[in-house]
Amino acid sequence: MRLDRFLWFVRVTKKREWAQAMAEAGTLRIDGRRIERAAASVRVGDTLTFADHGGRVRVIRVLAL
Repeated sequence: MRLDRFLWFVRVTKKREWAQAMAEAGTLRIDGRRIERAAASVRVGDTLTFADHGGRVRVIRVLAL
């Protein structure tokens, strides 16, 4: 599944466009790898790491799609 769609489906962002911008900003990491494209693949078992608006680091483990 595409990263931007996943972030939108799990309600990390309210709009898919915001998820695309977040992914392309290069602030997201999947299993420690920096991601710079919204079409990056997300699979079961992946760990997403990013900073939210409050400056806190959020970690999301993908258990199911």
